[in-house]
Amino acid sequence: MVLTCTLEPPVTPALRDSILDLWTDVSNAGGAVGFVPPVTRERVRPELVRHFVQMAEGRTRLLVGHDEHGDLAAAAFLARSADPLSAHTLGLYSVMVHPKHQGRGYGRALMTAAERAARATDGIEAVRLSCRGGHGLERFYSSLGYREVGRVPGAVRVAPGDDRDEIIMVLPLR
Repeated sequence: MVLTCTLEPPVTPALRDSILDLWTDVSNAGGAVGFVPPVTRERVRPELVRHFVQMAEGRTRLLVGHDEHGDLAAAAFLARSADPLSAHTLGLYSVMVHPKHQGRGYGRALMTAAERAARATDGIEAVRLSCRGGHGLERFYSSLGYREVGRVPGAVRVAPGDDRDEIIMVLPLR
């Protein structure tokens, strides 16, 4: 299976709706992308709009991946820090692969494309991301060269009595 990644594609109504569907499906499958299931498109929409506003302001870039049929299969957002003290880092947010495509190498392909985009961005020396504990995501990101640099125990509450660590990871680009 092949994932074709595109950085900063034109945001059409069809792409907008596809990202909204992707984000909703990933969330409802238990993906750690900012929501706890069950979630509706209406619940996800304001977060997507917030990302689009940041894109319009030039602060965030969209990376999408399409499967061999041309359907949206993966997406991530890359944002340069607004803080001048960390402007040499690029944040990677809302990294998601549709559940039906997981286990096919799409996540690795998306992350490789994100690293390539970061390396091509002037002044960027590292990519940072955070992930929710309890999914084994830190092992996946470690396999790509990211290293854990911090952990906030119990920072994410997915349900009463179910708190997860927030894990901060960095990929040095030097």
